[in-house]
Amino acid sequence: MFFTKTARIIAIVAIVFGLFRILMGFSVANIEPKEEREFARAHFIGSKSPGQAIDSGVYTILFAIAL
Repeated sequence: MFFTKTARIIAIVAIVFGLFRILMGFSVANIEPKEEREFARAHFIGSKSPGQAIDSGVYTILFAIAL
C-alpha cells in the first residue's frame, strides 16, 4: 500500500510539472521580439527551443500516466 500511494503522489507531481513545462513553452513561444524570446528561452525553460520544452512536458505527462 505504501508504494501505491507513493507512486500516485509522484504521478500527480509529474503531471503538474509537465503541464507547467508545456505552459512555459507556449508562453515563451508567443513572445514577439526575437531577442526577448531568446532571453526568456535561456532564462526560463533552458532548452534549445520552446518546442523542445513542450515535447519534454508531454513526455513527462506520459511518464506520469504510465506510472
